[in-house]
Amino acid sequence: MLKIIALCELFACWLAWVLAFVKPRRQAAEQKEVARAPTSKWGIGLVMLSFALTWAYVRPVGYEKSAASLIASMVLGPPSVALAWAATRHLGKQWRYQAAVSEGHELVQTGPYRWVRHPIYASMLGMLLTTGFCWTWWPMFVAAVVVFLIGTEIRTRTEDRLLAEHFGQSFTAYRSRVRAYIPFVR
Repeated sequence: MLKIIALCELFACWLAWVLAFVKPRRQAAEQKEVARAPTSKWGIGLVMLSFALTWAYVRPVGYEKSAASLIASMVLGPPSVALAWAATRHLGKQWRYQAAVSEGHELVQTGPYRWVRHPIYASMLGMLLTTGFCWTWWPMFVAAVVVFLIGTEIRTRTEDRLLAEHFGQSFTAYRSRVRAYIPFVR
């Protein structure tokens, strides 16, 4: 029964997580891009691969998730969704799928951006872990986390360079006091 509840919550969390991006995507479509960082596409590709690895149905016969793993999934999912909603709400029309700066772009430092510079990536990590704990065979899960971290490092470094070029010293000061996407980890 716990497995069914965990899977239902997992799918509900994914649906809610995706819906967090509907309004910002519409708002961003109206904004003119000033600068773009095409290198972030490599990071996006690796992050997509990591999610494919977590959803892959590769496991030995009779494999079952432990109750502790299912509970961990159920605990991580809702805060990851809430973080995505808070981040997109504060970013608003400045949200982009690919790293870019829009006309009139502002350096957002409110809401979850006070604690991490890339809270959407933190929420993505949370959703990856939520999915892995609920669904994925552990070797695939470990591979997915490694690929995700590599892809996210590419994305955060690319975005940070773009923001540093655009905002100069104010971004440098922000970067020096706020972690990238995992709180308490430089």
